[in-house]
Amino acid sequence: MDQRQDTLAQWAADQIEQLYQHSIPAQMVTVSGDASFRRYFRINYNEKGAQKQWIAVDAPPEHENSRQFVDIASVWSLAGVKVPTVLAFDEAQGFMLLEDFGDTLLHPELTADAADGLYQSSIDSLIELQQLPQTANIPDYDRELLDREMALFTDWLCEKHLGLKLSSDEKIMLKQVFDTLADSALAQRQVMVHRDYHSRNLMVCKANAPLYDKDFIGIIDFQDAVYGALTYDLVSLLKDCYIQWPREQVLSWLAYFKNNSAQGRLLAEDQLVRDFDLMGMQRHLKAAGIFARLSLRDGKHSYLEDVPRTCEYILQVSNVYPEFADFKAWLENTFLPALQKRAIKVDV
Repeated sequence: MDQRQDTLAQWAADQIEQLYQHSIPAQMVTVSGDASFRRYFRINYNEKGAQKQWIAVDAPPEHENSRQFVDIASVWSLAGVKVPTVLAFDEAQGFMLLEDFGDTLLHPELTADAADGLYQSSIDSLIELQQLPQTANIPDYDRELLDREMALFTDWLCEKHLGLKLSSDEKIMLKQVFDTLADSALAQRQVMVHRDYHSRNLMVCKANAPLYDKDFIGIIDFQDAVYGALTYDLVSLLKDCYIQWPREQVLSWLAYFKNNSAQGRLLAEDQLVRDFDLMGMQRHLKAAGIFARLSLRDGKHSYLEDVPRTCEYILQVSNVYPEFADFKAWLENTFLPALQKRAIKVDV
């Protein structure tokens, strides 16, 4: 273990002893890392038939805002949203001790037979989340943030990763696209937005009485929550950068949302679909840029494997709506050939 991991292990053992009167060795098992600088470890306790588990989190304070995570977890948990309870927190060191939701991410459970029920449960949890009021620590998903996110596509994927030199006309065309997408997002009904509500940030959790009397979808990685467009988390879930479904199936789940959400029922079907599609294009432009940044800046090259799927979503939407005809032509004539030169294949 490195020094920071040693310190976290001892801190977590001390917290568990204070909270539960369990004296345990300062030992942890690595669970995972993610696209951030956070690291996750599991601590096991098994004595005289009593078995308990906790998650210790290393979130370096120079890189991660753990206070935001803790504050949101407290508010959302009180409102009934299924998020891990924060059992202990050391803000100065960037250490957290969390309730353990287990190992079962939604992503590997999404088989053809199970997907329908799991997506419906995930949408039900999202609808609950969207009913929460905006609190002082939740910023607006404003135009500045939307634009800054889309700029990741040009800055990191197009220019730095692919080496494209964008002309003045191309920059003007892309700005028009970005403005259209931001206008659409800002015109939508504004609700609580997780901002990364996808299959790797949702857990399939088993009933654990008396805390939970039935199986549920657990929500993690919510520290970047904002107050924004109704369809943002929905498109993160249903047009997931890590798994793809036929459009007909996606639209059936979108219809489930409309039928079960008071906000969704207020919208005409064609308006909801358009809002959903354009919001998806904004998210996927951002995500494609982030994947390139993770590779170039952080050395996490595996995320480049998700670029083709993410860009395919962008191409699909540009094919549906005539106002993106110039963008579609640029994607096909300039962007795709550059991707193919870098051996990142996209199915058109």
